[in-house]
Amino acid sequence: MSEAVADKDAGAVAERFTELYGAEPHGVWAAPGRVNLIGEHTDYNDGFVMPFALPHQAVAAVSRRADGVLRLHSADVEGGVSELRLDDLSPESDKNWTAYPAGVVWALREAGHAVTGADIHLASTVPSGAGLSSSAALEVVVALALNDLFSLNLRGWQLARLCQRAENVYVGAPVGIMDQTASACCEEGHALFLDTRDLSQRQIPFDLAAEGMRLLVVDTQVKHSHSEGEYGKRREGCEKGAALLGVDALRDIPYADLDAALARLGDEEEVRRLVRHIVTENERVERVVSLLESGETRAIGPVLAEGHASLRDDFRISCPELDLVVDTALASGALGARMTGGGFGGSAIVLAEETDVDALTKTIQEAFTTAGFTAPRIFEAVPSAGARRLR
Repeated sequence: MSEAVADKDAGAVAERFTELYGAEPHGVWAAPGRVNLIGEHTDYNDGFVMPFALPHQAVAAVSRRADGVLRLHSADVEGGVSELRLDDLSPESDKNWTAYPAGVVWALREAGHAVTGADIHLASTVPSGAGLSSSAALEVVVALALNDLFSLNLRGWQLARLCQRAENVYVGAPVGIMDQTASACCEEGHALFLDTRDLSQRQIPFDLAAEGMRLLVVDTQVKHSHSEGEYGKRREGCEKGAALLGVDALRDIPYADLDAALARLGDEEEVRRLVRHIVTENERVERVVSLLESGETRAIGPVLAEGHASLRDDFRISCPELDLVVDTALASGALGARMTGGGFGGSAIVLAEETDVDALTKTIQEAFTTAGFTAPRIFEAVPSAGARRLR
């Protein structure tokens, strides 16, 4: 991660592009990372999610090419410019960071869009491996730039679908649609209530500062990779549960029918746990939406804590560091806390009164020191703008 790249550092990224490629870029774009307030692992089950965009973002300076060549450079990765031929792009052929932007180009071309090449320089402030969608930000910023430069006239949700396909097929990571849609479609000061089945959206006002609250992100520094096996196993287990229950996706199991559905699964204990999490998590998302719309923002805290317990005990994707954040925060007066993102590391969120933030931050840091864990990175999450052109 390059901390020097701030929200308005389009000029610095453009200047570096010019140094690399010998001409000014045709434009500069940005796409943010995201925090998921509630709704974890529901996206690939056609369920409900509620992310919001972070101020941390990927920035891309880009120019068109017409010769079938893709040149890529990142300020955040050691090495020079990588040059690829568009005709040589093929799924899972690239195990480097370049697979993410190259996968987007591949997905656009496979969908019939006339992308003929590009020069791209990227820089990002989204922490990598922290469960904050650094890869989705990278994909979406490239997709938006190419959408503009090649006049493709695709909408945000369409770009998100293509970016998801790039990550699923080209990179080989079985991610759902939430991360890319959040990066492409979130609005400043709002959380995005997204139905991942039809991508219908509602922007829910989420201004914690106006109510005297803050939401902290605690990056445990425990790295994870979605393309590794455990994430895929959870997805396969959910698909098995849907098949056994005779539905298209677990989203189709009503919360009121959960007990009956679990009984039908018999001795499939692992599948039962996965089904229970997905069905209850969808209900938690709807509960949070209802509370926020009725002005009962503080009441979402216990719902967040419920979500963490479900991810820890039923979905089994937490880790000691994430549990320590949540347990310490709740024991120290936080309104709510839970892990966020794909799991097996990454980040947790803590909802707190503004007056308690400093004490909570200190207590969590001390707990990590006592446990012998790497010091966490803690920062405030402020609902920010989605992908956009900067210049």
